[in-house]
Amino acid sequence: MLAADLAPPLLWPAEAIWQTVEPLLPGFSVEVLPELPSTNTELMRRARLGRADPVLLLAERQTAGRGRLGRHWSSHGADAQTPTARATASLTFSLGLALEPQDWSGLSLAVGLAVAHSLHPDVRLKWPNDLWFDNRKLGGILIETAAVGGLRYAVIGIGLNIELPAAHGLRTPPAALRELLPAMDAAAALACIALPLVHTLLRFVTEGFGPLRADFHARDVLLGCAVECTDGTVGQARGVDASGALLLHTASGLKKISSAEVSVRAQAQPPRSHTDGPG
Repeated sequence: MLAADLAPPLLWPAEAIWQTVEPLLPGFSVEVLPELPSTNTELMRRARLGRADPVLLLAERQTAGRGRLGRHWSSHGADAQTPTARATASLTFSLGLALEPQDWSGLSLAVGLAVAHSLHPDVRLKWPNDLWFDNRKLGGILIETAAVGGLRYAVIGIGLNIELPAAHGLRTPPAALRELLPAMDAAAALACIALPLVHTLLRFVTEGFGPLRADFHARDVLLGCAVECTDGTVGQARGVDASGALLLHTASGLKKISSAEVSVRAQAQPPRSHTDGPG
């Protein structure tokens, strides 16, 4: 018998999260399910049926998760043989709630900041929706909305590597939270993230992204780097503006790139000579 078979099941802090968040979001609930194709898809399905209640939905195993631009995201613990191993390998959840901000621009950046601040000073952000550590991807964010009556219902999906997954087939080398916090498990990470995330969303509704801009720049992995967009635009990243649009200094001047238009990746660098120092 494997040691993992003897380990107790992970105890999710559903009650504690409910107690702290419900006063801020009346009617709030927390659901923990052993498996779902996608927590975002499930909450969007409910929204289209007219359900606009605030809820945090967590899946210990996600089999058909979605990332930005239709990319696949699944909890990499899906192949583990025990529920404990599945649940501790990654954290996958979605927060659904009705939001009425004056401007939706920069929401994914605000969410990323909330998560990063909750976890560790070395967690950084890659525009527009990735969590990074040591030039590797630690997690991702997917935000979708649906009209429910006269409300706009937002579904905010967050996927986070707790343990290091196999890198085979991944577009970007992965990182894991336990590289930063060896004792951290998925339940503890959720407990750290939930309340600050709600506080940030409520602040975003009243203030927008602008007041968070300096905090984003402090964690921006692209700031000052040469980057290339999928539409062919090449330039140096100069941070973001007050709406969260990426600013690129290009040969033809400063350009603004919105998160709905392109993805950004590090531009390939020319080979270095033997006189170049480390970088």
